[in-house]
Amino acid sequence: MVDVAVMGAGSFGTAMAKVFAEATRPEPHRVRMWCRRQEVADQINETRINAQYLPEGVLPENLSATHDPEEAMRGAGLVVLAVPSQSLRANLGDWGHLIPPDITVVNLAKGIEIGTLDRMSEVVVDAAGIDRDRLAVLTGPNFAKEIAKGQPTLAVVASDNADRASRAQYLVRTDYFRPYTSDDVVGCEIGGATKNVIALVCGIASGINLGENSRAAIITRGLAETLRLGTALGAQPLTLAGLAGVGDLVATCSSPQSRNFSFGARLGQGMTVEQAQAAAHGQVAEGAKSCISIADLARRVGVEMPLTEAVRAVCYDGVPVSRAMDDLLNRDVGGEWRPKDVD
Repeated sequence: MVDVAVMGAGSFGTAMAKVFAEATRPEPHRVRMWCRRQEVADQINETRINAQYLPEGVLPENLSATHDPEEAMRGAGLVVLAVPSQSLRANLGDWGHLIPPDITVVNLAKGIEIGTLDRMSEVVVDAAGIDRDRLAVLTGPNFAKEIAKGQPTLAVVASDNADRASRAQYLVRTDYFRPYTSDDVVGCEIGGATKNVIALVCGIASGINLGENSRAAIITRGLAETLRLGTALGAQPLTLAGLAGVGDLVATCSSPQSRNFSFGARLGQGMTVEQAQAAAHGQVAEGAKSCISIADLARRVGVEMPLTEAVRAVCYDGVPVSRAMDDLLNRDVGGEWRPKDVD
């Protein structure tokens, strides 16, 4: 049995806390989930349900919630970071020093930090003073509601340290949640970050009533953008052809369960960015924020990402959806792939 601290009680953090609580090796882990708000912690402890963020799943008895980060991490053998990407640094500034020494830290957030252009693992290293050797990243085509219902789900656990990746894989595996390991942290993080932005474009296309041809084109060209950026940063192309790349991209771009797809659909239907955010009821569409940092990172390394630039133009430059889509369609065409895209 291992004590697991899950730092964050949003939909995905709650779903993964449930997975860890249901993993039996050979006894169930004791899971403590940190909640930003006391009332959420009280509700979980009293009703076994996180009604605001994930009402679909009844939480096991070996899972408890607390508003106190020190209590959440006391004696933990594994810490899981489950806060939004753009608030990860601030949260670690508040309680990162409480992470017990030497244990593995698993990050769930997907994004590129605005300003620094750091990947999430780089944020953790910098903000919490943790060696990269202790870090693992969990990613893949993982919708919280389906995980909470115990539906079959595959994921990837990536780390520079193979033993850490295997340890996390072992601790999180259940009969419905099947994680694979990888040593390509960069590829897993880039795949997880860019798919949020591409899903926004697919949502916009759905909102303006474009069909499946258009969605397939956006997904495929989005993969091209992901490959260009990922390989420029040292990612392995096969990673981006797997669960952390294509798998996550297809799931996020194809379902209203995706916050980013739904956010884009609202924009396509004529909502302003502010209205689309209000309609999300507190759920974070990471792509609406990460489009800034991903576009800046692409420019830094000399990579073209027109879909990402279009999302940034709509969300932050006041460009109408119709004009952004016209600009994409009027771009020059050439060969589908360039050798350097997949080198």
